[in-house]
Amino acid sequence: MSFARSLQVLRALPPRQVARTASLIQRRYLSDQARKLIDDAVTANPLVVFMKGTPEQPQCGFSRAVCQILDVQGVPREKLKSFNCLEDQALREGIKEYSDWPTIPQVYVKGEFVGGCDIVLSMHQSGELEKLLVKEGLVPELPPLEEDK
Repeated sequence: MSFARSLQVLRALPPRQVARTASLIQRRYLSDQARKLIDDAVTANPLVVFMKGTPEQPQCGFSRAVCQILDVQGVPREKLKSFNCLEDQALREGIKEYSDWPTIPQVYVKGEFVGGCDIVLSMHQSGELEKLLVKEGLVPELPPLEEDK
């Protein structure tokens, strides 16, 4: 079938069917092996960040911001496992499909996807991130301030 004929066929399909087909085609990028490797990484480590660069040397501002937020929250580096998506193109694309989230960095706590930089920043500002990190045993609970007593 020619490219022009393929376009005619696609245009004749209902938009939902085209979107579903496109979604299925996109999902083919993540192999079962890659999915298992990511699953193993996020379940075996209490806190995982898929980022550009490393916590010691982030390669983008959003990755840097996530690392700074985790530092401010008091997360010990030994509890943080990071993966540099710039070193592995398959991981860089695969993690986006795995989480169904289009951007990097991506943060996982105890196997659950938390979000990217914008979500982590919002949770930090609202106090939700601290509550989550304390609940999951990643940071100790801070004592109340004198003025709160």
